[in-house]
Amino acid sequence: MTAHLTQTADRVVVLGSARLTLTDLVAVARHGARVELDAAVDERLRASQEWVEAAGLERPIYSINTGFGSLAGRQAFADPADAAELSRRLVLSNASGIGRYVDRELVRATMLIRAVSLLSGHSGVRPEVAGLVVDMLNAGVHPAIPEYGSLGASGDLIPLAHLAVVMTKGVAGRESAEEDARNSGEVLADGDRVVSGADAMADAGLERIALAAKEGLALLNGTSFSCAQVALALHDAQNLLDTNLVTAAMSIEALKGFGDAFIAELHEARGQAGQIEVAARIRQLLTGASLVDGDRDRDPVRQPPQDAYSLRCVPQVLGPITDTLRFVAGLVENEMNAATDNPLIFPALPRSLKAVSGGNFHAEYMAFAADFLAIAVTEIGNITERRLFRMDDGTLNRGLPDMLVNSAQVGMDCGYMLPQYLAAALVSDCKTLAHPDSVDSIPTCANQEDHVSMANNAGRHARQVVANIEAVVAIELLMAAQALDLRILQEEVTEDGLAPTSRAVRALVRGSEDEQGQPVAHLTQDRVLYPWLRKAVELVHSGAVAATAEGLS
Repeated sequence: MTAHLTQTADRVVVLGSARLTLTDLVAVARHGARVELDAAVDERLRASQEWVEAAGLERPIYSINTGFGSLAGRQAFADPADAAELSRRLVLSNASGIGRYVDRELVRATMLIRAVSLLSGHSGVRPEVAGLVVDMLNAGVHPAIPEYGSLGASGDLIPLAHLAVVMTKGVAGRESAEEDARNSGEVLADGDRVVSGADAMADAGLERIALAAKEGLALLNGTSFSCAQVALALHDAQNLLDTNLVTAAMSIEALKGFGDAFIAELHEARGQAGQIEVAARIRQLLTGASLVDGDRDRDPVRQPPQDAYSLRCVPQVLGPITDTLRFVAGLVENEMNAATDNPLIFPALPRSLKAVSGGNFHAEYMAFAADFLAIAVTEIGNITERRLFRMDDGTLNRGLPDMLVNSAQVGMDCGYMLPQYLAAALVSDCKTLAHPDSVDSIPTCANQEDHVSMANNAGRHARQVVANIEAVVAIELLMAAQALDLRILQEEVTEDGLAPTSRAVRALVRGSEDEQGQPVAHLTQDRVLYPWLRKAVELVHSGAVAATAEGLS
């Protein structure tokens, strides 16, 4: 188990008593918080489970005693053992993904969301099914789930089958011990090792279960994997936005920007909530910045008081991103708590058939959420990269040396030339990744599933976009710190003349050591920069930059 997934004794997330939050999900997925089930779970699940058990097999009921997809309704299986075998074979047939194994935090997030869906009381499963998912989480049994296979409808069948195959076993007497071990899936062990599901579960002291009627499809049919992708991307995007506000303010200060662009009345005249919020935050971050020219109470000295758009329009760009991420958060938190398999069981219905076939497994909400998020975060990168370019260019950076390096011999050092290249490459990659996956659909299952969401592709791309732009913002962190150093060295400002936030974040950077044990110092001549870049990415991704700035608010 990796260090950041070590169990934390001081945090327990209880399922079934309240809505799962994004904070809960990250605590479990990324930080290894323990999960428990509310005491009322058994009672909540009893009615739908009893209806499935009592439904009988004399008439066909989808997912209980019939085939799936286009095979539904062709034949009803009269033997209860056949209904259980149907669940088992569904899991085996669907475990057909390929590609690299996704990271543990995504596996854990998927497991947590799947457990919440099963606990809704509409899936017709026994409590021990959801309970085993929780036990696996707490024991650190992480099924190896390949990244490719899900269409986002009929749910995330293939990824979830790679989870289900680890926790389940064949119907008694229908599978040999050898077949059972071979059909037990794979689990991520320490390092890069992969072990069989049977061995991993045995080592953890957990017994795999034989599924009953309906339980196979209940485990597979839902949006949990796509939702997990977007939830993790959203958490990181929110942190990234908070961090980018800080690095943008540092760049504005380092480039001797104008304060007029952030005066409150200007943004209130437009009336857009996110824009008003971002402008207020930038004003707060720039408080005490003597390099910034003009504010609400003080005329700017230089005329006209207009910066390039990458400085002046930060509220007008990061504002809509703020509003978009807020919208995405509403979709994601609803989906994290949703019942998304099919059919769903509603025992209180007046009709005799309590199983309702619908389409809650269709992940269009998550496809849209991922696409909107990817587009928004790409824009963080677009505007940030323009500030990097401006800081490097001696004709645009208002008196800083070319490439932010004050070489003893001009032209001997490249300074921060290549990090801007890297940023350009990453932003360009995002422009491709941000093409909306949700506008695509390829029919499957003999045209029964004739419109799909492609939410998993959207989620994968959104996570990569966030990772790319974390690196772009990390580059701005390094370059803005370097530029502020140069302003001090050029005696344009003292350290006390910097905004307190810029001063604190600059101290965070300069007080950090890279993986080689070297301080992330002011650059005076060329050296390998990748260790500093990696450390800067860590400071961004971990939330250290945002937390440092928040501590001064």
